[in-house]
Parts: sequence; structure tokens; C-alpha cells
Amino acid sequence: MGDFDRTKIRNICILAHVDHGKTTLADHLIASYGGGVLHPKQAGRLRYMDYLDEEQRRAITMKSSSIALQYEDHSINLIDSPGHMDFCSEVSTAARLSDGALVLVDAVEGVHIQTHAVLRQAWIEKLTPCLVLNKIDRLISELRLSPMEAYTRLQRIVHEVNGIVSAYKSEKYLSDVDSLLSVPSGDVGDDNFEFVEDDEEDTFQPQKGNVAFVCALDGWGFSILDFAEFYASKLGASSAALQKALWGPRYFNAKTKMIVGKKGMSSGSKARPMFVQFVLEPLWQVYQAALEEDGDRGVLEKVIKSFNLLIPPRELQNKDPKAVLQSVMSRWLPLSDRILAMVVKHMPDPITAQSFRISRLLPKRETLDNAGSSEVLAEAEVVRKSVEACNSSPTAPCVAFVSKMFAVPLKMLPRGEDLSNYADDASGESEECFLAFARVFSGVLHAGQRIFVLSALYDPLKGESMQKHVQEAELQSIYLMMGQGLRPVASAKAGNIIAIRGLGQNILKSATLSSTKNCWPFSSMVFQVAPTLKVAIEPSDPADMGALMKGLRLLNRADPFVEVAVSARGEHVLAAAGEVHLERCIKDLKERFAKVSLEVSPPLVSYKETIEGELSNPLDNLKQLSGSSEVIEKTTPNGRCVVRVKVMKLPTMLTKLLDESSELIGDIIGGKSGQDCKSLETSRGSIVEDENPIEALKKRIIDAVESDYTNGDSEADKERSEKCRTRWQKLFNRIWALGPRQVGPNLLLTPDTKGKFDDSPVLIRGHPYVSVRLGFLDGSDLSGKSADTSGVTDQTLWREAESLESSVVSGFQFATASGPLCEEPMWGLAFVVEVYISPLAAQPIEADASAPQSEQYGIFAGQVMTAVKDACRAALLQRKPRLVEAMYFCELNTPTEHLGSMYAVLSRRRARVVKEEMQEGSPLFTVHAYVPVAESFGFADELRRWTSGAASALLVLSHWETLPEDPFFVPKTEEEREEFGDGSSMPHNTARKLIDAVRRRKGLPVEEKVVQHATKQRTLARKV
Repeated sequence: MGDFDRTKIRNICILAHVDHGKTTLADHLIASYGGGVLHPKQAGRLRYMDYLDEEQRRAITMKSSSIALQYEDHSINLIDSPGHMDFCSEVSTAARLSDGALVLVDAVEGVHIQTHAVLRQAWIEKLTPCLVLNKIDRLISELRLSPMEAYTRLQRIVHEVNGIVSAYKSEKYLSDVDSLLSVPSGDVGDDNFEFVEDDEEDTFQPQKGNVAFVCALDGWGFSILDFAEFYASKLGASSAALQKALWGPRYFNAKTKMIVGKKGMSSGSKARPMFVQFVLEPLWQVYQAALEEDGDRGVLEKVIKSFNLLIPPRELQNKDPKAVLQSVMSRWLPLSDRILAMVVKHMPDPITAQSFRISRLLPKRETLDNAGSSEVLAEAEVVRKSVEACNSSPTAPCVAFVSKMFAVPLKMLPRGEDLSNYADDASGESEECFLAFARVFSGVLHAGQRIFVLSALYDPLKGESMQKHVQEAELQSIYLMMGQGLRPVASAKAGNIIAIRGLGQNILKSATLSSTKNCWPFSSMVFQVAPTLKVAIEPSDPADMGALMKGLRLLNRADPFVEVAVSARGEHVLAAAGEVHLERCIKDLKERFAKVSLEVSPPLVSYKETIEGELSNPLDNLKQLSGSSEVIEKTTPNGRCVVRVKVMKLPTMLTKLLDESSELIGDIIGGKSGQDCKSLETSRGSIVEDENPIEALKKRIIDAVESDYTNGDSEADKERSEKCRTRWQKLFNRIWALGPRQVGPNLLLTPDTKGKFDDSPVLIRGHPYVSVRLGFLDGSDLSGKSADTSGVTDQTLWREAESLESSVVSGFQFATASGPLCEEPMWGLAFVVEVYISPLAAQPIEADASAPQSEQYGIFAGQVMTAVKDACRAALLQRKPRLVEAMYFCELNTPTEHLGSMYAVLSRRRARVVKEEMQEGSPLFTVHAYVPVAESFGFADELRRWTSGAASALLVLSHWETLPEDPFFVPKTEEEREEFGDGSSMPHNTARKLIDAVRRRKGLPVEEKVVQHATKQRTLARKV
């Protein structure tokens, strides 16, 4: 592998929405330049990179796999990735190891939700993208568009993709769903669209050559450059001038032989842009000549003669017109040559790519100057510089990144491999072997070399305390990946993508490999979605429990995205990204890893609990915390402590922000400096790189709150906004803790201590730690507050109150982690907890008798904790509790005749339709809807069944939404009684049904009639 100059290497991945033609395109590239592993006649039908049985059966790619191609004097490492939303973690692993991305878009279906996701992934990982518009033939044969209509459609797609990329560049949208919904439908009219000048800043410009127009199934494709070279001599112009003119509003004046703009053409003439006249019209003529019964075969002969195509006569005499067309087109405009020429020209080699990707891969870390760590930092900087330069000399520090582990059956390893030393690879007698999917970023990797494996949490400055995050391992073998096949190599230089055997014991999912301990680990990969679909699994035969445990360990290592955990009830919970992903994981467990029959529970759906708080006036909402109304009071069993709790609903935007920023907030509260949090927020792409993350988060919190109350220009509105701003500022200065787990979307506020300095009982005041960490308060403010204790007479009582602060916080954490409705976490609530401690009652008997009396009800700190937890839960129940459920954003495509049955399926699933529009130039409707996660199981199957397979749906987790129904609704008014009766025989509403289902699953008591009719045995016929 050392033969290739690093400037002659290209590492590329193919990214696209599902079914847009990635694997078919890869087939043609492999058939032409894969060293004879695939016959060109099989290309597009064999799907070489989909070598798993499940992939062939479902006809979708489920994992990213690599193959090495030799094009002219270049070595191209091609990674094919899945397009299904459930496997987008595989897209992340492919993007991390690549330098460039081929983004495919279907010319008929256009931009879809996963197209947004892969463009975002390419932008986050700093990949250089090229656009490939696939299935151009469908515009001719299926939609039967004219060349002019096809041009308008292609231009609209290029314009839309450029819009998405520029939006990510300006960091306008943080969520793929938001950006999808914000694209207005038909934003530019048909009549003036063709005359839009391309912006110089646009990422994809056909005239620059980084856009290709292809038909992967028939094996042909072209870029503007090809046609510019064809016509250069014919029109007597330079190919460079033609290249600029063949896209956009440029016209060819046949009389003057000049290229002119729209104004240069006479008003009466039916002029077509040059792209239509010189590119699309010849293509249309060839297709019509070949496919139509009365087509002119002379056109094909003319093409063959003009371009000196060598086509065997037997192929031209084929009775199938499609086969004749394919043989002509694939020789006239060979797909693989065009695509790989574009890759070589427009995508960077590893040296160039690593120099601008280094800020994403190894962000600069500013550290405190420690005398002892200067050598470590110096060496770490040498390593970083070596990665930046892609240094491949044998003396350079060796650094590689493993993006995932993948399982290969032992029998698939190349013959002659010594497997005797394989027993230590965590699988024992298993038939699976784990390989690391890796890329060498610096130095040279040798088989048999000893190397350090660094986890993402490793810090070279902490030395001894970091032992658990670093291991030493020996690389047993290095392979060059050829799809399913593996070719052993002795060594791999920087810039190459390889598979490594021997790290099965050391790496769970991803890791950094380094020849020195003094190296920072690479930044973590960003996954577009979280594993939300959870099921509990157990073996059918309890005796197989050991095999299941072992199988789960292997599955956890083999799949980069699956999560395996043991729940509080002792169940083994498997979390996957979606139904297809879950089905594959269960199948792998049954047939490969555990090899036992399994019982799989119905999906475990997460909910949240909150209160009704959609007040039209935000000021009234804020007054709920300061007013004395609706205070919940609880007393500890020994009577010494009184807890008072008030609760308020937080604005939706603030709740969402706290939930999304939980990792960053966790780091900030944990005491990390702004610089240490830098890698986190830049990886999410949410904050500009040179900005302090703490300041930026503070600003976003204030903005989220302001969006709630700035909604008018009148004087009264401005005055109300000012009052809200002042009140929020005071609340932000009183944040004591967040919950659950210290980082959730609920706030614990310190009590308002104005005028409450009584001698007894003493109020536990708390400290606004979180306000200080987030920069709302200066740290010096805390020391001033703690000095106010002199007014309190009983110093012992005061010290006891201070020691109980942690009990109050713990009680709040317990309450927010499991609410009163069905023990699910709370969502978007602010609590003010006032805890008053009274002195011990004077005892007339000896002093030592007081000790057992105080301990009679258990330790006092535990009593306070329980009282706070119960009070917080009771406060939620008192203030109109509501259930919050997760929602999927659903994108559906369906022909017009199946719209009715599609809406029937949606209405059964409690879906809410957001938008529906006709796809221009096709019989398809696109519908956007929100579907509750609880109702989504089996949704795709039911939709296919009801629409005879014509409709397709894609689900992506979108947001949390409050169910408006009151789970404890009882008819009270006359109208309600008239509608629902007296409430005794009223069926439970949706919210109550969901709550009861969760309570039943968790083994909590449920109010329900066990015996429905206890009078006598009832027959099926009701003759009452």
C-alpha cells in the first residue's frame, strides 16, 4: 500500500437519500476500475457492496463498506453508505474517514429529508462535496418532460441543494427538520427561474464541473465539461468559454455565431438556453430514436459514427431497444470515467484535506501552563502538526482513527491467516471476528506493531488517573477492504483506509490509535438522531441467559449505534434508531451472535410529565412563582421541617434549548472551562468556533425567553415586555440546580429571601451555583450572601440548615426523574422550594433521650429529601398535569389515487398533517406530518398495505409535544355532562390510556375495574 503517492489518493463516500442510486453508482465504478471483481454486464443489478443477505432481501444498504479502485494513476478508496434514516450512524462513520462526498439526488424525486441530513453531515465533517443528479432517464421515459421542462427541474434541484448548504454555512438552521419545513414550496416561478444568475458563492456550479448528470442504471453520465469539449471545434469557441456558457441564461445566436444573454436574442425567437439546445436535446433525440417504435435509427448511427464508438454488431441488433440504448449511451458517455474524473479534479488529496479538516478532527485545546506538562504538550503539538501535514514518513508519529468495529465470519478471512492467537479476541469459541474500520492520518501502520488505543475521554495531561482510557494493543493483521473481500497488506501509509484485526478486545465502538501516549484523542463523531426505539429482550429458555449476555456484548461492539443497557427492573433493554434497524439487530442476535430464540417485548416508549401552562399572558405565568397562591406544603414525620413548593411552566423554546444543550451544560456545570467545551459545541455546529460557548449559551437562553414575550409594538406591550425581562433576569440569578441528572430541562430556584430573616424557623436558602456557572451571576456574589448569617441567633441550627442543602437538591432530582403520573421524567418546569427548619423541641428529660427521638423516623436528611420529593410531585398534580409525548416528523410520498387511504392511516395514528403539496411534473404528492412515537410502530407496513405499496414514509425524531387532554378529566359543567354523561361510564381519554399502559408496564397500581359486570354470567347477545 505504500506504492501510491499521497497526492494520488482520494478518499470519498457516496451519500444520498434512500433509493437514490448510491449502490448502483458504486457498481459501475467497481465494474470499470475494481480490478475485475464485477463484470460490467452485472453492474447495477448485482449491488456488489450490499453483500449481506438482509441487504439483498430488502434492497437497501444497511452498513457502510469500503472498496479500493485504481483509476489511471490514482488510488480511490470508495465508501458506500446507507440512505435509510435508521442507519444514519453509518453515514457518520463513513464521513469521518472520507475527504470528499458524492451527494446523489434523484432528478424525479428531488431533495428529501435524508438529503438534508447527509449534506449537514458533510458540512460538519468539512468534506468537499460534489453533486450527482441521478435518474435523468426517468425525466425522458417516465415523466415525458420536454428538454426545456427538464432543464427547469434540474436547475431548481441545484438551486435548492445550494440553498441548503448555504443555510448550514450561515448556521441559520440547527435542525434538519426545521430547515426542511422552512423551504417554501415553489419559491421561484417557472417563467423566471431559468434566468436566475448563479451566485459565485454557490457550492455546486455545473459550469465549474462539480455537478454531474447521470443515469446510474444504464451506466452513462456527463458533466458540462464533456459537452464543452465536444462542441469546442464545432462552434469555433474555446472549451473554457463554452463551459461557462452551457449553464444558465446563455443563448447561441446561429446567425452571428455568438454566445449572448437573453437581451441579445430577438424578442420573437423561441430561443432555448445553450444547455437545452446543445446538451439535453441530443440526449432526448437518442432516447426517442431508440425507445419509440417509429424512432429514427439513423440518429444512433450518427452518434456512433461521430464519436467513433466501438459497439459489437450483435449488441446493436438486440431485439430489446433498452439494451441497444444502454450499449450506445454507456460507450458514448461512460459513467465511471466521468464520475472519477470529477472526483480526481474537484476533491482534495489527503494532504490538502487534512490541513483544513484538522480543526474538526483535532480541535486546538488551550490548557493551563503546568511546569510538568510542557513536554507532553510539545509532543501532542508535534502529533497534531503531523496529522495536519499527513506526514507518511516512517519516523512520524503514527495516528489512526477507528470509526466503527464490524463483525466478519472467521471463514471470510483470507486463507493462510494464522488464527491460533485469536482466542483472546473476546469472542472465545464464537465464529465472528471483529475488524476495525480505520483510516491512517499520520505515519505508517505495520502488522504486528504495538500501539496505544485512546478513548474519547483520554487526556494526556492527567497521566496516572487516565489509565482506564488508554490501552496497549498489538495489531495482528492489516487488510485492504474490497467490499466483502479482504486483501492482507504488510503496512499502510497515511491517507489510506484499512481494516485492522486484533483490536476486538480493546475498542467498543470508536477510538484513536497512536504510537505515543502524548496525543489528544480525535473529537467524537456527531450522530444525526438518537436511538429512541427501545425493547426489552429475554431468551425463550432461561437457561440461554449466558448466551444472550454474550450475544448482546458482541452486538454492542458490531453495531456503531445500538445501545444495550439493563433497566431499573432488571430487563435487558436494546435501543435502536428505528424499526428496520431494530429488526436487523434482533435477527443478528438470533442468527449470528447469541444463536438462541428470543422473546421481544412491545416497544418501550418514553414520555415526560408537565403542567398546563399555555397562558396567553407570559406575565401571569411568571406571577405564579411570586404569588402565595397554590403553594403545596409538606411536613417531615418528626415535625421539624416544613417544605413549601411553587411550580411554573417554562417557555417551550427554553425547555427545548436546555434539553438539546444538555451535554454542553453538563460540561459547564462540571467545572470545565470555556475552552474545554469548545470541541463539543463546534462538533454540533451550533456555535461559531471562535466564540466562548458559555457566553453563547447564556445569550441563547435569554433569546429563547425573549421570543416568548416580545409580541407587540404598543406602549402597553413594551411595558409588559420590560416587566417580563426584569422578572426573568431575577429568576436566572436564582438557578440552584437543573434536573433530572443535573442537566435536564427543569429548574430548581433558590427561595426569595427578602424579608424572611426570622430567628426561627430557619430557611434553607441554597446557592445559585448554576447561575454562577452559566455567567448570570458573578462568583463574588455568593460569598457576600453567605456572610448574612450573623442575624441568626442559633448558629447550630444555621449550620444544620446549610448541611441539608444537598438533601433539598437530591429530593428535587428524584422528583424530576420520576413524576407522579407514571414515574416518567418531568419536562420544562421551574420549582421554588422553601424549606424551614425548626429547632428541636425542648426535652424535660435528660439530654441524651433526645437522640433516639430525633432518629425515630429515620435520618433527618432523608426525611427532608422525601418531603421535598413528595411536595414537588404534589405540586405538579395540583396544577393540571399533562403528559408530553415524543413526535416523529414524517415525510410521505404517494400517488394521487392513494391519498385517501394514506390519510385514513394517518388519522388512525393520531397524526397531524403540517403540509401537503403536489410534486411538480410528477403524479406524486408529498405530505409532511407529525406522528406520535407511540403510534409509529408498524406504521410503514400498514401504509404499504393500505396503498398497495405505492406510498413510502420516512420518520425522523422531531420534538416533544404536550397532549392537550386532561388525564383526570371529569365532566363538571352542564354541557360536559350532557356530552360525556356523569363520568362513571365514560371511557378513558388518550392521555389516561397512555398513562395506564406505562403504569401497567412498570408494575404500578392502576385504577381500573377488574370485574366489569358482577351480576350474572353474560351471554354474547345483549338483550337489555
